[in-house]
Amino acid sequence: MFFRLAADAVLLLHLAFVAFVVLGAALAMRWRWVIGVHLPAAAWGFFVEVTGRICPLTYAENALRAKAGQSGYEESFIEHYLLPVIYPAGLTREIQFGLAGAVVAINIVLYGWLFFLRRKARRPDERRDT
Repeated sequence: MFFRLAADAVLLLHLAFVAFVVLGAALAMRWRWVIGVHLPAAAWGFFVEVTGRICPLTYAENALRAKAGQSGYEESFIEHYLLPVIYPAGLTREIQFGLAGAVVAINIVLYGWLFFLRRKARRPDERRDT
């Protein structure tokens, strides 16, 4: 039971990492320090998708599931609802390239917006009466 719970925890961590890679720039709008963590994470996510490698979290989860063995239980909520999000059926190299491009595009838009908002906030108020 421990290994199954540990595998589910790794799966949740993996899902959170994927969400952070895609949308972490939005957090940078609130906390500037996130940029230093998000950019390497986004680069890693892009690298994994483009090269077709398998994320180490996948290996960790698979090892834990193997140690859990065949318990005979029905699949858990996490396995049923989250596994297809991280490991969709019919995933091809072309889809992986598309996903990598989407991650880059989303982050360019979010960081562009962040840059625009920061520049706008630094400008002196031109409506001031002098």
